[in-house]
Amino acid sequence: MNTPAFTVLIPARLASTRLPGKPLADIAGLPMVVHVARRAQLSGAERCIVAADDERIVAACLEHGVPALYTDPGHRSGSDRLAQACSLLGLVDEDIVVNVQGDEPLIDPQLIDAVARLLAEHPQASMSTAAHAITDWADFANPNVVKVVLDAQGMAQYFSRAPIPYARDAAAGSAWWQDESGAVSGFAPLRHIGIYGYRAGFLREFPHLSAAPTEQTEALEQLRALWHGHRIAVHVTREAPGAGVDTPEDLQRVRDLLAR
Repeated sequence: MNTPAFTVLIPARLASTRLPGKPLADIAGLPMVVHVARRAQLSGAERCIVAADDERIVAACLEHGVPALYTDPGHRSGSDRLAQACSLLGLVDEDIVVNVQGDEPLIDPQLIDAVARLLAEHPQASMSTAAHAITDWADFANPNVVKVVLDAQGMAQYFSRAPIPYARDAAAGSAWWQDESGAVSGFAPLRHIGIYGYRAGFLREFPHLSAAPTEQTEALEQLRALWHGHRIAVHVTREAPGAGVDTPEDLQRVRDLLAR
């Protein structure tokens, strides 16, 4: 199936606990959010727009030829910001929107296309996202690495910070999905990648859905959709994405990488 028409929205919030001013952080002479937008522009998207909470982000984007919208700085989440952006852009309910995080300057444009295409291929799904196989036990056990389990149709059954699925008969601390050579035997647990596709109508509806108990327990917003009966299609990619930027150390790593 060809990639459908879709819009990339990039939520950008100036305040960050671990890295203040993150969207405007300089990487190789450009603000980070501009790098993200330029990567997204290499996808098949009809347009890529930054949804910002501060006029300084909007100004920096426009200075470098990146379309940007000013949205309410009081939004509690990125999905709230995207919902407002959908309304400002006049998107109709069936339009496809891909949410690319504003701290992903190494995002793969082909992954963006895959998430959009998956939503078009699965009309029963309200959302789409991505995942890749976990290759070591440390990541599997790490609560900062979100795991996802799929059903037979490739739809998300559950997301968790816990190591799921749990192999009852495996030795504690073992990578039970690998054989002695390290090759995958059977199936591997999946690490969730934080990129989302939405139908614009659902994206406008989402902020008005009541928070799910599972969402509050796990601190994972996507569980709200599952709680209310919506389906999330998951694209499984072979390649792990480039890491995002959450800390000053992450920022320096990306600076060094792009400098090379």
